[in-house]
This record gives sequence, C-alpha cells and structure tokens, in this order.
Amino acid sequence: MTVVLDTAGIPSADRAEYWHEAVSHTFIPLDVTLLESEPAPATITSHRLGPVQISLVRAGPQRVERSAGLIARDGEDHLTLALQHRGTARLVQDDRQVVLRPGTFAISDAGRPFSKELVDPFVFTAFHWPRSAVGVSGEELGLLTGTAFDAGSGTGRLVAAYLESLSRYAGSLEPRQASWLATTALDLLAALADERRGRFVPEAPEAALATLARVKDHIMRHLGDPDLSPRRIAAAHHISVRYLHNLFRFEGVTVARWIQRQRLHMCRRDLARPAPVRATVAAVAGRWGFTNPGHFSRVFRAVYGISPREWQAAHAGTVITPGTERPLPLVALSVPVSTDEQVKALSRSGFGAAV
Repeated sequence: MTVVLDTAGIPSADRAEYWHEAVSHTFIPLDVTLLESEPAPATITSHRLGPVQISLVRAGPQRVERSAGLIARDGEDHLTLALQHRGTARLVQDDRQVVLRPGTFAISDAGRPFSKELVDPFVFTAFHWPRSAVGVSGEELGLLTGTAFDAGSGTGRLVAAYLESLSRYAGSLEPRQASWLATTALDLLAALADERRGRFVPEAPEAALATLARVKDHIMRHLGDPDLSPRRIAAAHHISVRYLHNLFRFEGVTVARWIQRQRLHMCRRDLARPAPVRATVAAVAGRWGFTNPGHFSRVFRAVYGISPREWQAAHAGTVITPGTERPLPLVALSVPVSTDEQVKALSRSGFGAAV
C-alpha cells in the first residue's frame, strides 16, 4: 500500500506542527525543529514491504532528535537506514558524528539517543524496520550505527544498489514478493555488519579486507551450491586456497564454518516462514546446500539447541507482515500487482536468487 503525505495544502503557520506529527507517525516519535521561518512544502511517500517500510522524504532544513525521554516513553525498537540523494545531513549517535552527502547512507538506532541536522533542502530514502528483524548482535549493531557508508564501493555499494532497486519497484510488488525481497535486504545488512566488523580488526590490511568483502559476496550468491568449496572460491578470485584461509583468520573462523553459519541462518529464516510459503525441512536444507538431511538436523540442533522440525513448528503461526508497527497517517492508493519484468529487474541487481 502506498502512503502519501504532503504539506502543500497546509497553511504555512500550521506546517511545523503538522510535519512534526507526520514524521513521528511515519517513523518513531521524534522532536522536529524546522530551520525555516516560512516552512516550504514537504512530502513523504511510503510503501510497506513485509517488515520493512520504505519512505522517500523531500523537505526543507530541519533538525530531528530522539531523546532519552522519548525512548523511555514509547520504547519502540526500530532501525532506520537513510540513503542520501540531495543535500547533506549530520548524524550524531553514540558520541560519533558523521556527515552524509549524496551517495552515502547511515543507520540510526531508535533504542539509543541520536540527532540529525539537515541544513539545506534535502531528499533521502529511509528504510525503517524492527530491530528484531535483523539477525545481528548488539555488538555488531554498534558498528553499523553512527557510521557513514559509501554507496560507491565494497558491500556498501551492493547494499545501496539493491535498496535503490527495491524502492523503485516498491509500489508495484505483490505482498508475498515484497516480503521475500525485504527479507533479502535485511540479510544484506547482516553481511554489511560482517564486513564492518572485519574493518575494525587492527592488523587487517585494507587490500585484504577488500578481497574478503568480495569473497563473502561471492559465497552469499552461491550459498545454495552444495559444491561450494574453498578450492572453487579461491579459483573464482584468482587467489590460493592458503591465502583464502588466511583471509578468514580476520573473522576468527574457518571458511567452511563461515559458510555453514550463513547456510544455517538462511535455513532458520526459511523454516520460520508462514504456512502459504513453507517448505519441508529437507527442501529447505537442500535449497541452502545441505545434501544430508540427517547431518543438517544435527548441526542445526547443535547451534540453536532445537531441531529444525521443532523450530518450524514453533513458528507455525508466524506471519511475515507488520502487526504492531506505528500506523501511517494517510492512505492514498493500494498497490497494483507486480509484473514479471519488475521482479526480473530486481533480480538483475545481483540478489534475486536469494529470495
């Protein structure tokens, strides 16, 4: 469903109050201060894709703040990724300050105080989702927030390219397709956390980390291939198997264990899907490269303390759709059915095989 909010029809004297309410209802409760004596018209166009809300925001100079008092009152636990298109923004969180320019993005955590100042007219796309929807630890999340990511290189480029494609077609996707594609976006954020964690290892040379990021992307795109092996991965990147193993020393884990961890994460996600799209345990295991169902069950239980069937049964009533998120203020029109060409276009961005 597409939601459009526009202050053009609101008297200038009332726009500040209206905009404050609109921003807080669209995202999370925030203190909003407009930096214009005569507020210009502003718009927010939003779409809902499974657990992810995508909003294109166009407005004039302003400052937004998420204070400890607001956090204590509403307790909402969401993350927002803002991809800057026009203007600059200064984001402060966790005593870190970053400046966002067109072509960069940053993530803010609603569970901790932050402020954001935009001193010029701006345009950005915000991706907003519950913190619980992203499979990263609190430590990994701390590496993602209050940090500027370049959309022109590394994993940041892959994340930005996928999110831009997703936002472009967001208004014309079927609900089931939307949920699948949104889930892939959240998986990419987990990959971004992995890369960011590697960059904080002091002894890791920049060239090695760049290679490691490319290797991880290759693995994620071929995760379902049961023949994926260190030898084939090394050959695809024109490096030796020994050097490949050395790269993963920065991760503190072997290549095989890292692949297994990613496969288990994808299986765990798919087994929790709602009934209309649920597959058998064996089918899910095979989809992500586990050729022996018995071995898969043993590994799954060893890692998660529960069997795959028990995990699936425990999530039998789970629905991958929003249920408790703050409602959006104005419904303008419903989503038309997507076309095969649009879905194919998203797949061509490099991640379609993951959905």
